[in-house]
Amino acid sequence: MHDVNTQNAGQIIKGRSVVEDSWLVLRGPELPEGVKAEAEDIAALAVPAGKVIVPVAVWNAQREALLARAANGEIGVWFASDERPEPLKDDLTKFAVVAVDFPKFTDGRGYSIAYNLRTRLGWTGELRAIGDVLRDQLFSMQRVGFDAYAVRADRNIHDALKGLSDFSETYQASVDQKVPLFRRHTRNVGVNTGDAGFGI
Repeated sequence: MHDVNTQNAGQIIKGRSVVEDSWLVLRGPELPEGVKAEAEDIAALAVPAGKVIVPVAVWNAQREALLARAANGEIGVWFASDERPEPLKDDLTKFAVVAVDFPKFTDGRGYSIAYNLRTRLGWTGELRAIGDVLRDQLFSMQRVGFDAYAVRADRNIHDALKGLSDFSETYQASVDQKVPLFRRHTRNVGVNTGDAGFGI
């Protein structure tokens, strides 16, 4: 087994509150910038005791050994931004939490993963954003189905919490609002058929 790198931020945003985080996030060994860990190295990581969110590769490699812990609510799984959730569709109900990693705040693939988990795969449990999570992203993350956020450690979590209410209204339909604004809004406009420019 290889060295273990775990992260526990101490606090996360869950729903619309700052709460203590009882979960560890298991990550591969620290590598130089631009160097990616091999799948075999990640799959061989030792999973510590307690509540642990493991990479998909660890779950796939150690599934049988982790099933009992998952049944006790001690195992969650996290998806890298280049992984698809569909291969784990049948295992999703085994996890207490599912997380999506944002390696950089400019990487938007995690939004699609979250949206697909909620709408196509029917995930109803905790969906957590981890990695480079900043205040400016929280409102959009909540729109696609995230309900928990591990804000980057160098940021003020209480300030980030305000990002969930940056906007009072949304235009587009999404996970959090199924109907677009133009369908929710009623107008009391009389029709004047004699006006050639009506409706322009």
